[in-house]
Amino acid sequence: MLTMDKVHSIRQLYYEQGKNIPAIIAETGYDRKTICKYIDMTDFNTPEPKAKDPENICPKLDNYKPLIDEWLAGDRKAPRKQRHTAKRVFHRLRKEAEDFDCSYRLVAQYVAYRKSQLHLDNRKGYLPLIHHPGEGQADFGAAQFYENSRCHNGKYLVLSFPYSNGGYPQLMYGENAECFMESMITIFEHIGGVPTEIWFDNTSTIVTKILKNGGRELTDKFLRFSEHYGFSCRFMNPESGWEKGNVENKVGYSRRNFLVPVPHFTSLYDFNQNLLAEADADMDREHYHYDQTILERYDADRKAMLPLPDTAFDTARYETVVTDKWGRFTLESGKHEYSVSPDYSETTVMLKITATQIMVMDMKQHLIVTHRRLYGDQKQSSMEWVPYLTAISRKPRSLFNSGLFDMMPENMQRYMKQCSSSDRGTVLKVLAELTNRTGFDSALQTVDQALLYQVKDPDSLKNLYRRLYADVPELPLLPPQNGVPKIVQMPVDLSSYDKLLQKGGAVNG
Repeated sequence: MLTMDKVHSIRQLYYEQGKNIPAIIAETGYDRKTICKYIDMTDFNTPEPKAKDPENICPKLDNYKPLIDEWLAGDRKAPRKQRHTAKRVFHRLRKEAEDFDCSYRLVAQYVAYRKSQLHLDNRKGYLPLIHHPGEGQADFGAAQFYENSRCHNGKYLVLSFPYSNGGYPQLMYGENAECFMESMITIFEHIGGVPTEIWFDNTSTIVTKILKNGGRELTDKFLRFSEHYGFSCRFMNPESGWEKGNVENKVGYSRRNFLVPVPHFTSLYDFNQNLLAEADADMDREHYHYDQTILERYDADRKAMLPLPDTAFDTARYETVVTDKWGRFTLESGKHEYSVSPDYSETTVMLKITATQIMVMDMKQHLIVTHRRLYGDQKQSSMEWVPYLTAISRKPRSLFNSGLFDMMPENMQRYMKQCSSSDRGTVLKVLAELTNRTGFDSALQTVDQALLYQVKDPDSLKNLYRRLYADVPELPLLPPQNGVPKIVQMPVDLSSYDKLLQKGGAVNG
């Protein structure tokens, strides 16, 4: 039996190059019978594999096969960890079978074959799982993206529907509970319903402990979330991703089709809305197994879903922290630092933490300051300067002895040293006002210009800011012209000017 590349070569010589059989024999070295066989062949289907007869496997074990088969068949009802291994079969044969003289290797070969026949070896394959309309699976993937030119090593959540093979991705900054729940709610609201059951891994954002009886201890927030939306949960065995293979495949599919090349955008929210629209459009393709489109099967998923609740669910996390003497606090085991205000130094404040924001409130829940939530393993800090600049502007003489001066960027420190003591308080108020208008970076750029032009008074600082950030109206475009416009010459009467000059004595003089 020749390989297909050699068969193809023979047929190419005959049918495409027009060579006769003797020439092909001379070129290939094969006999006439072989050449004719492949020239005349019409069926090129792969031959069906012949099932091995267990009676012909390891014939030296023939006298012991009935006993081995009996032991392995009994394993069907035995716990997984109490089934026969090849080594155990070998030792039992040596102990219980008369005149047994076969090798362990031979026994292991036969046991492996019989286990595959009896479906006792879980490593060889998995039972197909049946999914009903309306059931979902959720999992996470990792993806890099750029928002406003800033690189994020983020995560993305995929909620898939195994019955139809539909699915929706949502890109996130991280894998915390707030990101997870906000993404799930966005998908729920987009599809207009809630899956009846969702399959999950044992992620720490949901599961706090796996119990010995197979149960799970879940976080209080997730329990509230699942009860609010009414779906039931099913959790996979540890390291058994194949149990929810649909979403495992959908995670890879979403990355390849929606997140390549690395996304660049200005708004994560807008990008996620586009992802939902792309996922909708992606359903208009053939299902991998059924003679239907994904969208046609997804219609059954949608009809089986639970309705959305009437009341919105608050995904935020609330906690209290104590600020330090500069009015700051840290989260994520001290890695991320946030400012509050000098007026709230060494004070207990309340935090409302969402996927994107840290809202700081006093104990009466009055908002003090809002921060963009930080992500990443490295130490970072977020500083809202308005409360600090406003506070120190009331006591400008204490600026250089305060910790606030050391917290200022180097260019602002140099500028404050150059200002007169009488202007320093007003300058700080101006910087606070500029920061409140367009952000601290704009105030810093204005300070850079002030250092460049050596101006130190508050009014000059305001003028520089206006030059940098004033809204200059855009002039309308001139109408298109064909060539150089023609200048119309107007008639000029100079007689009145002559009379005036005469009265002044220009002529007589």
